[in-house]
Amino acid sequence: MLKGKTVVLGVTGSIAAYKIANLASMLVKLHAEVHVIMTENATQFINPITFETLTNHKCLVETFDRNFQFHVAHVSLAQQADLMLIAPASANVIGKLANGIADDMLTTTAMACTAPMLISPAMNTHMYENPIVQDNLQKLKRFGMTIIDPAVGFLACRDVGAGKMPDPEVLLSHIIHTIGYPKDLANKKVLITAGPTREKIDPVRFISNYSTGKMGYELAKAAMLRGGKVTLISGPVHLDPIPFLSTIMVESANEMYEAVMKEQEQQDILILSAAVADYKPTVIADEKIKKKDGDASIELTRTKDILSQLGALKSEHQYLCGFSMETEHLIENSAAKREKKNADMIVANSLREEGAGFGVDTNIVTILTKTDQVQLPLMDKEQVAHRILDQILKNSTVEQ
Repeated sequence: MLKGKTVVLGVTGSIAAYKIANLASMLVKLHAEVHVIMTENATQFINPITFETLTNHKCLVETFDRNFQFHVAHVSLAQQADLMLIAPASANVIGKLANGIADDMLTTTAMACTAPMLISPAMNTHMYENPIVQDNLQKLKRFGMTIIDPAVGFLACRDVGAGKMPDPEVLLSHIIHTIGYPKDLANKKVLITAGPTREKIDPVRFISNYSTGKMGYELAKAAMLRGGKVTLISGPVHLDPIPFLSTIMVESANEMYEAVMKEQEQQDILILSAAVADYKPTVIADEKIKKKDGDASIELTRTKDILSQLGALKSEHQYLCGFSMETEHLIENSAAKREKKNADMIVANSLREEGAGFGVDTNIVTILTKTDQVQLPLMDKEQVAHRILDQILKNSTVEQ
């Protein structure tokens, strides 16, 4: 996802500087070209040789380095960069950037850089909360730079509070979010449902299904990375939250219906991948139902059909995609479902295919529209998610 991208890392004088070695390694593994610029103070915390070994590029510290391969180093690197991240960003360097001071290799490169700029402050809590530092950060925001909020925790100075640099994984997620994928869903609002629902029988028991939400979460992540403004409506799952999007957690089919109806009108694309219960108990017992001799039965009532309701309500500018899980007659049943519910697309899943279905990281799907039928081979759900979005953009007016 970062192949062919050039990332410039600016490292300043902070105890957190050592963490950037791990980030540089992670970026290289994703096939990015990585260049590191350090302030003089940063070299007191980590040796430049570490970065040179990891990136296979000379680590720059001095502005006038006559042994550097580029003619005007700070301008050359700034022109190459697809993104520049300054992390850890000290109060000193933040102040310089906010006020136009360029007196070393890092700040001169930052001033010459027109690529997206990410700033990750790292310092003592009282320094971070100082009104001067906060004013400087607001200036950088106004200049179009993205400020990555520091983590809250135990700091090297023994204080507890805001000012801790986020883990390298968090910084990497910001980089991928910014330059990892083409933004072909920019300015588009995308609603995605995911996971199972739970229909209560009593305070102890419920009716549900085997859905883990993995496919829906991959769709939400893919749409977010491609620039969409994503709203994820999720049933109960055991998955990590996805950054950079809005998540609404629900439990029952009725809660999911209400959440979707509240959000649907403003959406451009609606993808319903959740495994919503078709039936719910007619009566929910207030107390635990006690075991008795003989058999028992539960009367069930039909839940509201979210896909059908959206099919009836959707406007000309909206694109509606549903999911179908079948054990037999996959294509015929899924095509009939698409037509009956007025969906633009149905993604058909079969439980009979090895490597497909619930709880696995791979899937085999067939994408059905009014005019097309696309059979995808076995692939991981991240790849499936992007292929589904590709087909939506290909077949819809949303991309225009």
